[in-house]
Amino acid sequence: MEGAIRSHGLLSLPSNPQTLRLRPRLHPIAALKPQNPIRLRTQQGFFSRDKFSPLSPLKTPLNKQSLLFSHGDKPQIEKRLHICQAAASAPSEKPKFLGVEIQTLKKIVPLGLMFFCILFNYTILRDTKDVLVVTAKGSSAEIIPFLKTWVNLPMAVGFMLLYSKLSDTLSKESLFYTVIFPFIAFFGAFAFLMYPMRDAIHPTALADRLLASLGPRFLGPIAILRIWSFCLFYVMAELWGSVVISVLFWGFANQITTVEEAKEFYPLFGLGANVALIFSGRTVKYFSNLRKNLGPGVDGWAISLKGMMSIVVLLGFVITGIYWGVNKFVLNDPSLPKVEKRKKKEKPKLGMGESLKVLLSSRYIRDLATLVVAYGISINLVEVTWKSKLKAQFPSPNEYSSFMGDFSTATGIATFTMMLLGRVILRRFGWGVAAMITPTVLLLTGIGFFSLILFGQPITPMLASFGMTPLLAAVYVGALQNIFSKSAKYSLFDPCKEMAYIPLDEDMKVKGKAAIDVVCNPLGKSGGALIQQFMILTFGSLAKSTPYLGGILLVIVLAWIGAVRSLDAQFSPLAKQELEKEKLLKEQAKEESVIDVAISPVESNNGSFPPEVSTNGSALKSGVPPPESESTSETSSYRNQ
Repeated sequence: MEGAIRSHGLLSLPSNPQTLRLRPRLHPIAALKPQNPIRLRTQQGFFSRDKFSPLSPLKTPLNKQSLLFSHGDKPQIEKRLHICQAAASAPSEKPKFLGVEIQTLKKIVPLGLMFFCILFNYTILRDTKDVLVVTAKGSSAEIIPFLKTWVNLPMAVGFMLLYSKLSDTLSKESLFYTVIFPFIAFFGAFAFLMYPMRDAIHPTALADRLLASLGPRFLGPIAILRIWSFCLFYVMAELWGSVVISVLFWGFANQITTVEEAKEFYPLFGLGANVALIFSGRTVKYFSNLRKNLGPGVDGWAISLKGMMSIVVLLGFVITGIYWGVNKFVLNDPSLPKVEKRKKKEKPKLGMGESLKVLLSSRYIRDLATLVVAYGISINLVEVTWKSKLKAQFPSPNEYSSFMGDFSTATGIATFTMMLLGRVILRRFGWGVAAMITPTVLLLTGIGFFSLILFGQPITPMLASFGMTPLLAAVYVGALQNIFSKSAKYSLFDPCKEMAYIPLDEDMKVKGKAAIDVVCNPLGKSGGALIQQFMILTFGSLAKSTPYLGGILLVIVLAWIGAVRSLDAQFSPLAKQELEKEKLLKEQAKEESVIDVAISPVESNNGSFPPEVSTNGSALKSGVPPPESESTSETSSYRNQ
């Protein structure tokens, strides 16, 4: 082929090239097949246009014999041939692995490993923090509502203020290291320094005097002072979930991924999180059972704590190493597509008064707000009561931690399964059924849980035949309720809540969501803790307030079910209207595309280049078949030679 090309003078650049109408006659030079599809045949020769300028038609017509046997102007032909081939070259296809571009995997695989390690650590920390504050001497589950309200919330607010200040002065990499290294250092120092010195650093005598003077109803607030280092661990573990996961990881992921990559891979991160939950649950159970192999007089929980915190520290360094490697080797790769900075959507900043006006003005928004508040309160009401019974059943820290390991594994399996089934339930049964499942199951398990606590004595002989006591049965039923509530949040509750915003008009959609974020989310999270604090201070203990908490839970869940029914009656007609609008828009888009296809051949003959032209000169995108002629068949046979 090179000999054929070098046989004649090639192409020259015209000063003012014009597009000519395509002719059925094809010159033999069209047998050359450069990769660039934008080529036009003319009566005299052909045009080959690249990014900069078109090549002019041949000055001297060529024939087949001259192409094969003539030898003239060899140096000039070689030079111009190089230009033609460079203009015709197309970018090669990017390498892929399992259908995914290698460049994309360079970012997604490290992010997936980071997310796995962060969630693995979070599960260990979440289970350990409950063991520390609930099973500690002089403390109980009553400490949790006070701890969440008066310690956890202020420290979270203070951290976010400090983070905002640091973000204005430090680079993104320095900010990441500045935030995560104190967590790693604290968890390592707690296991190897603070916990062994707990008797020396805890003001036990002062707490005993305060409890004697104030009474047992203040056991929870006084316990915060009594075991302040354990409470600090509790808060740092909670902040790991909100800071390292939500702020550091997702901030970094959103910074380096494109929108298309996020749509494809972010759901897989959610499934990977539940896999981490399963493995970390097994890890907690393994270290908790080490006590069985130790001799008498050995603090088994201290050894278990050192083992688990060593893993947390090690994985913390793995997280920072992955972050450093991605910034060093991946983000500096010039072949990676640049991520466009996404413009932040301006959300309306509604005050408390304006938010209440929006909530009161619409029945639809009120029902949606009821769902959010009811979920937050009901989960908190059951969780603390369940943990108090869990301590009664498993008073040893190792036994308590071993059970929490099984609980985390079961939660991971249930959440993974529910995430796969959630889409099926929504598609087959609709929004109403999917939204009703969560409160219905919480109602049934809540009735069973509180019934076993309050009326367990009459059924004791029956439970004994199964090898259980009413307390153990209540622990299992409460565990089932907590497992389902956590798994249903991501698979059913959150999707149903977000879907409910879709049919609203744009103004109510934005203002309603802002109002719920301002009022209902904090109310749902803190409402349960405030109710429990009031009950404990009023009746003296969590056990004495259990019947009233059960009654409050019943009222809240029934209100939740009523709000779902009301919202479904409003949502379904609006959703049908939205579907009809989308259907009409799709039909209009199809009609417009048909019109465009009908007009495009006419436009291609008005002096403009067609969008894509094959080697025989026919427009591929116009849908017009190429005219058949002798020269076409001749060129085809020549190309085959």
